[in-house]
Amino acid sequence: QVRLVESGGGSVQAGGSLRLSCVVSGYTYGRACLAWFRQAPEKLREGVAASYTHGSTYYSDSAKGRFTISQDAGKRIVYLEMNSLTPEDTAMYYCAASFTSEEYCKRAYFRADFGYWGQGIQVNVSS
Repeated sequence: QVRLVESGGGSVQAGGSLRLSCVVSGYTYGRACLAWFRQAPEKLREGVAASYTHGSTYYSDSAKGRFTISQDAGKRIVYLEMNSLTPEDTAMYYCAASFTSEEYCKRAYFRADFGYWGQGIQVNVSS
């Protein structure tokens, strides 16, 4: 059974940094499309970043230049390094996984087409 567990959230002041981690377990595939989404109160869920193992990465406009997604394929962990945080980054952050091809990973990200999701972790940024 595939399981995703996020960690690393919390509260930080504007301008600060956080690193989210997501451990993905229960699968035997060598590669995966792993992504981070977020949802703020009364807003729709939005994609933040996606990464294909040893392959391409994708970012939302708001994340470009501030956030970095990376995978530790051996440990099956996906990270989201977040810098220069602003109050607009306050949201519940979710990790998602899809065992698809690299060609479909980008489409999956923009469509939020992931079969597996974590429970989410809260990030609060104060001004």
